[in-house]
Amino acid sequence: MIKLGKIQELEIDRITPHGAYLKPVGSADGSEAVLLPQKECHRLEKVGSVLEVFIYKDSEDRLIATKRKARITLGEIAVLRVVEMTKIGAFLDWGLEKDLFLPFSEQAGRVYKGKKYPVYLYLDKSNRLCATMKLYEHLESQSPYQVGDKVEGVVYQINKKIGTFVAVDHRYHGLILQQDDPRAQIGETIEAEVSQIRYDGKLTLSYKRQAYKQINPDAKKIYEMLVDHGGALPYGDQSDPKEIRKVFDMSKASYKRAIGRLYRDQKIEITPEGIRLLKK
Repeated sequence: MIKLGKIQELEIDRITPHGAYLKPVGSADGSEAVLLPQKECHRLEKVGSVLEVFIYKDSEDRLIATKRKARITLGEIAVLRVVEMTKIGAFLDWGLEKDLFLPFSEQAGRVYKGKKYPVYLYLDKSNRLCATMKLYEHLESQSPYQVGDKVEGVVYQINKKIGTFVAVDHRYHGLILQQDDPRAQIGETIEAEVSQIRYDGKLTLSYKRQAYKQINPDAKKIYEMLVDHGGALPYGDQSDPKEIRKVFDMSKASYKRAIGRLYRDQKIEITPEGIRLLKK
């Protein structure tokens, strides 16, 4: 089954002057195959080749495949930049040829061109991919965290009477109470500590200003080391903590937070082999 808004592996069913038509791997029926435009096809690819692609819709509302890496997929949260404001809403850069639509009705407050905002990718009533800034209803309550754990999340709403709402790991409910105001901005990534787990599973967070400030220096250090080493380093989630400490002079947890920050800022990509600078 070809899934809209998802990254998946598809098999070339046939090749035409317009491009390659892709179908589910192993499927005998290519009647619902989706087009990968000719400009994204490689001359060595042939019928039967399996490609990893993202599925979205073109300007004529037709399913289309792309090899480009979408910065957000269906059911996920990401921080994206506004590239255009129109009478019907805003458009966001999500790494694809066609920008992502953020309707006025799905905006939580005023948005500005050039600024980044956390959004959730969903299908509207017309089965089109759209973004929404209304994240609360899309977050989960049952997280794996315990009181005292350090967590990282993105600020998605600020209520002066209640506090700062945080999407922990871009997935779970988190709230920093008003009296512990972190003075963060919407779209900003912060570090905090779990101070309470509510009866419904949602997290109450305690803001740690010193830890928060530490994210940027660590990320900067790793970025500079990437530049000095040709744009790639063989250290990832599975690397030995002692090796991380030896190479970067930081804990494994600090390293993971820092590369997570660089990834969300679209500075690097994280692969099974390690980390690599994104080409501009």
